[in-house]
Amino acid sequence: MAKGRHELPDEAGDATPADEGLENPPDTCRVSEEAESEREDESAEIHVDTQQEQNHDHGEDEGEPTDATEVPTAPEAPSLAERAGALARRALAGAVAAAVARLPAAQAALQPRLPRLVLTIVGGLLLCASFPALSWWWAAVVAAALLAWVLKRPATTPAGGLGYGFLFGLAFYLPLLPWISLLVGAVPWLALAMACALFPALFGLFAVVVRGLPGWPIWFALVWAAQEWLKSIFPFGGFPWGSVAFGQAEGPLLPLVKLGGVALLSTAVVLVGFSAMAIGLEIVKWWRIGQRGGAPDEARGGARDGAADTAPDKDARDADQPPPAVLLPGLCICVVLFAAVIVWPQVRHAGAGSGGEPTVTVAAVQGNVPRLGLDFNAQRRVVLDNHVQETLRLAEDVRAGIAPQPQFVIWPEDASDIDPLLNADAGQQIAEAAHAIGVPILLGTILAVPGRTQGPAEYTNTVIVWNPVTGPADRHDKEIVQPFGEYLPMPWLFKHLSAYADRAGHMVPGKSSDVVQIAGVPVGVATCWEVIFDREPRKAVLNGAQLLAVPANNATFNKRMSEQQLAFAKVRAVEHDRYVMVAGTTGISSVIAPDGGELVRTGFFEPAYLDIQVRLKTQLTPATRWAPILQWVLVAAAGAAILAGIRHNGWFPRPIRLRSRRLGESDDSDAPPVEPEGHDAVPDDEDGDHTPPEEGGDDLPPDEGGRPDFRRDRGAT
Repeated sequence: MAKGRHELPDEAGDATPADEGLENPPDTCRVSEEAESEREDESAEIHVDTQQEQNHDHGEDEGEPTDATEVPTAPEAPSLAERAGALARRALAGAVAAAVARLPAAQAALQPRLPRLVLTIVGGLLLCASFPALSWWWAAVVAAALLAWVLKRPATTPAGGLGYGFLFGLAFYLPLLPWISLLVGAVPWLALAMACALFPALFGLFAVVVRGLPGWPIWFALVWAAQEWLKSIFPFGGFPWGSVAFGQAEGPLLPLVKLGGVALLSTAVVLVGFSAMAIGLEIVKWWRIGQRGGAPDEARGGARDGAADTAPDKDARDADQPPPAVLLPGLCICVVLFAAVIVWPQVRHAGAGSGGEPTVTVAAVQGNVPRLGLDFNAQRRVVLDNHVQETLRLAEDVRAGIAPQPQFVIWPEDASDIDPLLNADAGQQIAEAAHAIGVPILLGTILAVPGRTQGPAEYTNTVIVWNPVTGPADRHDKEIVQPFGEYLPMPWLFKHLSAYADRAGHMVPGKSSDVVQIAGVPVGVATCWEVIFDREPRKAVLNGAQLLAVPANNATFNKRMSEQQLAFAKVRAVEHDRYVMVAGTTGISSVIAPDGGELVRTGFFEPAYLDIQVRLKTQLTPATRWAPILQWVLVAAAGAAILAGIRHNGWFPRPIRLRSRRLGESDDSDAPPVEPEGHDAVPDDEDGDHTPPEEGGDDLPPDEGGRPDFRRDRGAT
């Protein structure tokens, strides 16, 4: 093989012409010369191989030998894309290797938390099961009990409570709101579910804060009520969908909503679950203390090493053992049940009716739509024609004696997506239907906002009274418009996040008394979305409504969503002691009595009408009068409990007290530290609740890298 131009002599003694005029280098440079020699040898070998390949290539291409002294070309450098791909592959390989290396540690950390994770998910699913279509009202009580067990574990830290609460919220809201994904995709559904899950996460955080206070089930229930209140007002006006009370439409505790509204009913349901778990925890702790035998005496210093337990000693220990602290949680359960039993006869009597209440016959028309989905309004005229035709069929049945003559008719929300005040043809169709039935029609429509000259046109979601002779009369403009459906909040942001953002409407909120006068009857109106907000039905009743109407448009959703909304209307009927008429474009339309029972209902996605006699009621319930005040009291009590829990856990900074010394007194640095006394002293084992944390749990001592060990629980009382 030919040598390269930097090839060194074979022997150290052979001198080359280039070396003759140089002095021998010192011995200290021998290592450097050897390293340089290795690098030059490597360079020479690469040079020869490259040259041979070039000679071979030229011989094949040209058929002539190539000059051996030709300078070889440098190898082509990798492109930027190739280098980026190589870096990405190395980063991915490193991440996979790091993940694999952490698997044993992750498994060790997950194993003690696995029961809490499983019970948290089960609790969220059970809370969802309390809502339609299952309507297992008792599942909400069990869900609250399971969540309380998770949050009461000594190994659950505040950060752990935040995580378990978020997981509970996901397990609840993901199966509760899947009807959103059927029409707008999975991303909006997941985003809404995660946003809603943040509020149970806050509950989990603050529940861990207050769990050490005496009577913790009460504080847990108050904190839950506070997070439901916060969710009903924030963000974008709130989203009360999923309040525990709305899953109790078929439950025995529903009468409580007549006393204090949705806030009281939700608080009562979770209080029963928390109190039941408190009783269970106290009984289990009492039983374990009894099974440990000499453990309590040893903790008190009463046991002697090597002393055998005798029957009298065991009997004495059993006699000294305190009973389980079940008085307060048991009392909470009894108060809730007793209040429900006291109110139940009044609710039942309201549904059966009483003397002196005037009656009125009302009809609700469900005209149906051509197809479900966001594009149902592409055939707006067909939707209007459907409701006109169904009203004409009702008029024929009335003339034939099949149906009673109604005093007025209720059409759903968006029954006429064509503005009848600007479109003469639509107004003529509505007038024809009103003339045929001979009574006013309360119909939902879209009206353009007058005076709008710049920007996109704006509309109001309006329910208007249409008289058969005089035409349009009283109206109610929807005051709480739906974000991302009827309008797009923060369009500068959300238009870049989802392609569905452009489908949002341009509705603006209106102002009204929530009451319309139709055929001499004051009817309170809560248009679709408004029925889930406490303030709208209450405002209508306080302004004199004797009957509640809920015109709704569920054509963009499915049957399960309609059933959930119908459950909300049942709760409102009991809360305000009013009959509720639910009229939907696709269903489910229904007439609900003041006791929450359905008198009659339609199917889903079919044309139909309801024609029935109802009673007009004027009395105000305690919930109508005082529910907002009660809700503020619950929220304020929750805030006070959180502050008390923070103080109880020692999180407030304490002022540093400087102890003055006499003149000439020296600092005794060798004095032993003084043990805390009184309230600051932490007992060694006060009530048997100082069980060691599980291995790998969340509450390692601070000196071992864990979080501060907050004061232990003192039981439920």
